Amino acid sequence: MDKIQVLLSIFAVLMVRDQFSEAARTTTQTTTTSARAPTIRPPVRKPCNTLTSCDSCLANVSCLWCQTNNTCTDYPVSYIIPPSSVCKLSQARWGVCWVNFESLIIAMAVVSGVLLLAVTVCCCCCCCCRRSRSTRSDREEEQYARRREEITQRADERRAERRTKHDQIRKKYGLIPDSDHPYSKFENE
Repeated sequence: MDKIQVLLSIFAVLMVRDQFSEAARTTTQTTTTSARAPTIRPPVRKPCNTLTSCDSCLANVSCLWCQTNNTCTDYPVSYIIPPSSVCKLSQARWGVCWVNFESLIIAMAVVSGVLLLAVTVCCCCCCCCRRSRSTRSDREEEQYARRREEITQRADERRAERRTKHDQIRKKYGLIPDSDHPYSKFENE
């Protein structure tokens, strides 16, 4: 995967995590403040280096748990991915205790790659289907026009045949004035 995609994926995870933790904080604050006075007090956070368990460390979004020496440290916000001097990626935990940072990066890269691929395939399929539909409809329209022409041509031929037959019958019985017809009416002079 591209480094930019990995960095964007991690950034997206951090943003989502911050939003969820902020929503949880505001929900907790509104329930506690609705019973008390309407003033909102910011939650008191312990410094990361005082936390001793993984769960209590990762409850704070700005903390990073290192599994190697079981320490909680401030997340190095100047870097998107924590450097190996802070903790190895395979031993760093952020967000949840059961997923290491390396697996989190790989999973996010795979998920973003699959989503990008799915969107690309959908766009290509839609474009190809439109093109095939338009050519298919053009072909069907041409066939329909050709059939319509054939039907009208056959109808015109039958109409001409009927007209000639009717004219022959009219001539035979003298309904059409024809000078060379043997049974034409005599005119009085």
